Parts: sequence; C-alpha cells; structure tokens
Amino acid sequence: MSHDPYAALRVRNFRRFIISTLAITLASQIQGVVVAWQIYDLTHDPLSLGLMGLAEALPYVGIALFAGHVADRFSRHRIATAALWLLLACSLALLTFNMIPGFLHRFGALPFYGVIFASGVARSFLQPARNALGAEIVERPLYANAVAWRTSTWQTAAVVGPAIGGLIYGFSSPRVAYITDAIMMVIALIAFSTIDYSHRPVEDTQTIGESLGSGLKFVFRESVLLSALTLDLFSVLLGGAEALLPVFADQILHAGPQGLGLLRAAPAAGAVVASLYLAHRPPFKRAGRTLLYAVATFAVCIIGFGFSRSFFLSLGLLAISGMADNVSVLIRSTLLQVLTPTEMLGRVSSVNSIFVGSSNELGAFESGVAARLLGTVPSVVLGGLASLGVVVTIGWSVPRLRRLGRIDQLTPSEIPATV
Repeated sequence: MSHDPYAALRVRNFRRFIISTLAITLASQIQGVVVAWQIYDLTHDPLSLGLMGLAEALPYVGIALFAGHVADRFSRHRIATAALWLLLACSLALLTFNMIPGFLHRFGALPFYGVIFASGVARSFLQPARNALGAEIVERPLYANAVAWRTSTWQTAAVVGPAIGGLIYGFSSPRVAYITDAIMMVIALIAFSTIDYSHRPVEDTQTIGESLGSGLKFVFRESVLLSALTLDLFSVLLGGAEALLPVFADQILHAGPQGLGLLRAAPAAGAVVASLYLAHRPPFKRAGRTLLYAVATFAVCIIGFGFSRSFFLSLGLLAISGMADNVSVLIRSTLLQVLTPTEMLGRVSSVNSIFVGSSNELGAFESGVAARLLGTVPSVVLGGLASLGVVVTIGWSVPRLRRLGRIDQLTPSEIPATV
C-alpha cells in the first residue's frame, strides 16, 4: 500500500485541531519573544531570563499528574477550552501592563512572572487534554502521519511567531505585539471549540492516588518510551540555549530585538524543513538509532552555537539543531501514542509533559544560573557536552532502544517491562 502523506489532513476535526495549534503557537511565540526582551531590558540580568522558565515550570510540572488524571476522567475538550480561555486572559494582562503609563518602571519584571506562572497552570491542563484528544480524533494507523503534521504545524508557527514578535517589537511597539498575540489566541479558541467531540465517561474504580501513579508506572514499565523521554529531558535540560538568546543577541552577536526574533525562529525553521520531509516519508525502519543520532546532532550544534561569533553561522547551527530535535520529537510522540491505551492517554501525556516541561522550563532556569556562575558562553558549551554524554550513556545502557525498528508496527505487549 502506498504512503498517503495527507491522510490525517483529510479528517475534518484534525484540520480544526491543526488551525488551533497554529494560532496558539503563533501567540505563545510572539509573547515569548516580547516578554523575554522586556524582562531583559528591565533587568539586564541573564538570571532573570532563567527565572522565566522557573516561573512556568513550577506550576506546569507540579500540577501535571493531576491534570492528566482530570483529562482521563472528564471531557478533554472542555478542559482544553477552559485552559485556552485562561491563556487568552494572560495575553490581555500583558497588553494591559503595557497600556498603563509607568506601570513597568514602577513594578519591574514581577508582574510578568505572575502572568507566566498563570500560563504554566493553564498549559499544565491544556497539554495532556489536547494531546489525548488529538490522538482520539484520528484512527490509530494515522498516528505517525498526524504527529508529523502536528509537529510541522507547531514548528511552522514557531518560525513565524518569533520573527513576527521581534519585528513588531523592533519596528512598532510591544503593545501591537501583544494585540497580535491576543488575536491569535482568540482564533485558537474558536477553532478548537468547533471540534466535534463526544466525551465517553470512563468507569474507573481507582482512587485519585492510584490514578495519578498509574501514568508513572506505565511509563517506567515501557523502557523504550522511558529512554526516549529521558533523552529529551536531559539533552534539553543541559543543552538548551534558548533562554540565553537575548544575551547572545544583545552582547555577543549584537543583533538587537530583530536578531533575537530570527534566532528564536531558526530552530523552528530547521524543524519545519525536517517535519515536512518526515510527513512525506514512511516511518523510520531503525527508529532507535535515528533517535540517538538526532539527539547527538542537537548537542553538537549547541556546542558550536556557544563558540560562534557569526550571526549567520549561529542561525545555521540553530536551524540544524531544530531539524535534529524535530526527528526526536516525532519518534518520541509517536511512541507515546502507539504504546498508550486510549483511556490512559491523558495521564501518560502528563508524564510526558513533566519530562518535556521540566526540560524546557527548568532548562531555562539552569541556563540562567549557569550563565551567572560560569558566563554565558561556557555554560552553553559545557551544557552541550553534557548532553552528548547523556546520549552516549543511554545508547550504551539501553540496547533495546538501539535495536528499535518501525514504531508503527509496535503494540504495548511487544515492549518488555524490563531492559
């Protein structure tokens, strides 16, 4: 049977899902660039950028397991819609801060951290509910194709969003950027609310405590999935440089807010190229080795970025890192959907959110602290080297991951409980 690269897009609900994903990602990326630049402009301290990650990670990780439990017990559509409303309120709050004369000079960065904290709460409920619903609205044979298009859409928005945010900030004002952010959030909310979804009540005799723990037990039982999540956790936690991009744009590459937007967009630009290619090709025949090579490539690019003093070389390295990261995301996300029973998708997605959220947001905090203690460039280079070490360690210690073949041919029973 020939591979149909557009199979998932032929599903109407999935198209609405994709539109919502595109709009909310544009909104969050525009917001991320402008908030990061405003906080750095107010403080001129790389640690303040790390605190952005901590402010979002604390609620995001702390509530994730409970949010997964809620997503498996109640309507995933209603939960995600409510979270989108809260994110819209956060966008409007940021706009308000910039509309009140003298507000930012009087209160500094503190109000931003409050909004980021609230966003973390919203995202902790949004992610497991939306991810689980995304798997429900397509047939199981389309999972890999759907993940490829979801990733492609996200990455496309992640290219355009930072560029738009940086350009609007640099050539207009943060107010206009936050208005654009709010408009995108409204579009995301409307598109998602029109998805046809019927909640199927789940009969479950587990207590809340047992339900919360079942997601963790499932992930730790599926050793290949655990290995893939661990690779993401430590590679981004140690090797992520995104939080420090305002410092690179300002002090090292001398590119200003416009350059910051391009630097933020570069990884996603590379990821778009990779994701479009992946959506048009069959699943990997040697997914395990491909995953290890992809994460190793990501680490090498981060090391090179730390040493680079050329703006265009830095853009190129970040773009290649985005390509590699996209391959990792596709394999990990497809593994999660293929191996997880539908009734557990919320809880297992929440565990995935803990790994991904902690790696991205706590990684931002780690980058800020390391930059304060070691300097910006040494912290990025050493972090990339540490990420490379994680790849070697996991590749050597989990032989089943190295031998993993086609993901679309797997079932949960085919993954042994132990390595």
